[in-house]
Amino acid sequence: MKKKLLLSVMMFGLLLLCMSTANAGTSAKSNIKSDAGSNAVSNVEKTFKADFPDIVFDTIKKSPVKGLYEVTEGRRIYYFAPVEGILIAGQMFDKTKKNLTADRLQEITARADEVTARKAKVLPLNKAVKTGNGKHVVIEFTDPDCPFCRNAAKFFGSRTDVTKYTFFTPMPMHPDAPNKVRYILCQKDRSKAFDEVMKGKIDGQKYQTCTNAEVDELIKVHKSVGATLGVSGTPFFVIDGKVVNGADIPKIEKLLSEKVAVEKLGKKK
Repeated sequence: MKKKLLLSVMMFGLLLLCMSTANAGTSAKSNIKSDAGSNAVSNVEKTFKADFPDIVFDTIKKSPVKGLYEVTEGRRIYYFAPVEGILIAGQMFDKTKKNLTADRLQEITARADEVTARKAKVLPLNKAVKTGNGKHVVIEFTDPDCPFCRNAAKFFGSRTDVTKYTFFTPMPMHPDAPNKVRYILCQKDRSKAFDEVMKGKIDGQKYQTCTNAEVDELIKVHKSVGATLGVSGTPFFVIDGKVVNGADIPKIEKLLSEKVAVEKLGKKK
């Protein structure tokens, strides 16, 4: 009898908890519908956290469309319909065909790049794989099996005016990339091993890695550094303090030539 009573009390308590949680969600969404003031965004933030707990957003604000809110996460923009609990990834155009998302994306990217450049100034470059000894400082985040990364490696390999510090951030779509990262970091001459890997010399070959506590720690550091800068794709560069997302060779060439032009101008003065 006591067991049945205890079970009944527990079930009733669980029912009350479920009803309370449901009412809280309903209440928040009701507030969004009825509140057009400053509290609306606060309620949307709470709803978003509940609906999409895995997304750590930077900002949430009203969009040009009533009932739809702009959510920024790093260099990404989403649109959130809180009442329906729907998240939209796409672009927004007005009736003149102006891309409103592109304009906002440019703004948040510029802001994110400034933050990234500041963070890059204090990175542990002694933990990176150093290549070259030129006057241009390039901090690189790369994946050994990323074809765009290999194109960038080929470009930088042809230059003698660059000092490149490479951190490895292997992407999930390249299952063998972590093994290649370990292979590089296990070698005495890491710069040479890095060059060989990026040229595809060990692709399809059997190669040996190592079990080494120092290398294990180094891999953790590289991963941490990438996370600190919010690197979500490769290649990613900070070149003389300027951010380049992707293997944008024309942009990279322009940044490298701009500094040379400024230096020449300074000498003339």
